[in-house]
Amino acid sequence: MSSIVSAEYPPIVASASVEAVAVQAPRRNVAVDAYRGLVMLLMMGEVLNFATIAHSYPGSLFWRVLAYNQTHVEWAGLGLHDTIQPSFTFLVGVALPYSIHSRMRKGQSFGHLLLHTIWRSLLLIALGIFLRSTHSTQTYFTFEDTLTQIGLGYTVAFLLAFCRPKWQWTAFAVILFGYWLAWALYPAPGPNFDYASVGVPVGWHHNFTGFASHWNKNSNLGQAFDVWFLNLFPRTSPFLFNDGGYLTLSFIPTLGTMLLGLMAGQWFRAAAPRIPLRRFFVAGLILFSAALFFHFTGICPIVKRVWTPSWTLFSGGICFFFLVAFSWIIDVKNYRRWAFPLVVVGMNSIAAYLITHLWENFIVSSFHINLGYRVFQIFGSALEPLMLGMAVMLVYWLILFWMYRNKIFLRI
Repeated sequence: MSSIVSAEYPPIVASASVEAVAVQAPRRNVAVDAYRGLVMLLMMGEVLNFATIAHSYPGSLFWRVLAYNQTHVEWAGLGLHDTIQPSFTFLVGVALPYSIHSRMRKGQSFGHLLLHTIWRSLLLIALGIFLRSTHSTQTYFTFEDTLTQIGLGYTVAFLLAFCRPKWQWTAFAVILFGYWLAWALYPAPGPNFDYASVGVPVGWHHNFTGFASHWNKNSNLGQAFDVWFLNLFPRTSPFLFNDGGYLTLSFIPTLGTMLLGLMAGQWFRAAAPRIPLRRFFVAGLILFSAALFFHFTGICPIVKRVWTPSWTLFSGGICFFFLVAFSWIIDVKNYRRWAFPLVVVGMNSIAAYLITHLWENFIVSSFHINLGYRVFQIFGSALEPLMLGMAVMLVYWLILFWMYRNKIFLRI
C-alpha cells in the first residue's frame, strides 16, 4: 500500500491563538484531508435548502431523500447530516498523535504541551459560545455546539494520548459504561410525565417505552443537569429546555468519539508507510454491530441529539468506514485528482466553519443587491433556493481556494 503522511501531519486545531499563517505544508494524508473536506462541505451545503425545495415537489422521492439527509433526524436513527459532528470530532482525534509528535520533536516539554492544550480547549469553548451568540442580545451561554463539545473533552484526550493503548481502551469503556449507568439510574419519566412542559409537542411519536425511556427527550439526566448548570450564567430568561434536546453533558460520550479517532491516528502512524485498512474496517464493523445490538435490545438506543453511548459506537463505526473508503480510493488505488476540491476545504476546516457561520447572510444579501432575484429563478421559482445556494457554495470554495493557493491556513 502507498505511503502515508509524515510525522508532521498538522492537527485540525494547532496554535494558541486564532491566526492566519503562511505554511510550508509537509506531506499530508490526502485521504484524511478529503474526508474532512467532505464533512465541511456537508455542513456548508445547508445553504442549498433541499428541505425547502422538497416542499415545492411533494411527490418527488429524489428531493425528499436529499432533504432527509440534509437535516438531523428528530430522535433515534441517523441521516447523512448526522455524521458531520461525529466525523469532525473523530478527525480531531486522528490528528492528535501527529500534533503531539511534531511538537515534541521540536523540543517542547510535556508541561508546555499541556498548557497549550488547555488554552486551545478554552479557546474552542469560547469560540463555540461566540458563534452561538451572534444573533443574541447578550452572550448566549450554551455548550452543545460542536466546537464547545470538542473543547470540553480535548484536554482529557490529550492526556490519554500519552497512555498505553490498553489504558486508552479502558478509559473509553469506562466513559461509555459510566455515562450509560448514570442515565440508567436516573429516574425514567413516568406515564404521566408532562412532556409539553419541556418542549416536547403533543403527539410527538419518538419517545421510547420501557427501559429505553431513560433516553427520552428533555426528561433525562442531561436535561436535569442543564436546568441547574445553564441557569448559573446570565440569561435573558431562565433556561427550561433545549428545543432540539441537545445537552451539555454530551461532551462526555463525545470524548469517546475523539478517543476512537485517537486510536485511528495511532494506527496510522504505527503502520506507516502501510495503510491499516483491515484494522479500520474490523474496528468499524465491531462498533457498528455492537451499537445495533444495544439499540434493538433496548439497552441503549442510538440517539445523536443526546449522544448516547450507542451513538458513540454507531457513529464511530461509520467514521471508520469513511476512513476505509477514502484511504482505499486515494492511497491504495491512487485516485487523487478528484479529491482536490475536498482537500482545499479540508485543509482549512476552521476557516470553512467560520465562513459558513458568519458570512452566509452577507454573501446572500450581496448577490441580491448586485444581481437581483430573477437571475436565480432561471429554472423557476421552486429551484431558486438551490441556484442561490450553489452560488454561495461557489463563493465559499473560491475563498478557501484563494487561501490554499496563498498557503494561508486559519488555525486555533
